[in-house]
Amino acid sequence: VFFHNALPFVGFGFLDNAIMIAAGTQIELSIGVVLGISTMAGKCCEIQNRLFLFSCSTSLAGYVEALASRLGLSIPDLTPKQADMWQTRLSAHLGKAIGVTIGCILGMFPLLFFGEEEEKLEEK
Repeated sequence: VFFHNALPFVGFGFLDNAIMIAAGTQIELSIGVVLGISTMAGKCCEIQNRLFLFSCSTSLAGYVEALASRLGLSIPDLTPKQADMWQTRLSAHLGKAIGVTIGCILGMFPLLFFGEEEEKLEEK
């Protein structure tokens, strides 16, 4: 139950964080530089961009789950009584939380590519 819930959330966390970092940073830098807006206004734009990008990444959740099932991740064969046990629910919630945490950590890889580009854009 833990792994059945964790693996799709690793994929979701990875996509969510990677998309938000890559696209959100580029949108913020381009809008901020072009419009010459203040830091506070830039943060407001960033929040709106992140909300938009989060809705985009949540739409990918179904694809991540479909990919996990294609890779052989089967649904645990539980009776209704077993599925309703507190241990099963705890395992499912822990799997989701740990899975999305690992996925978000892995999804921070776009940060390796930022640095010089941001400094050049901020100088302009």
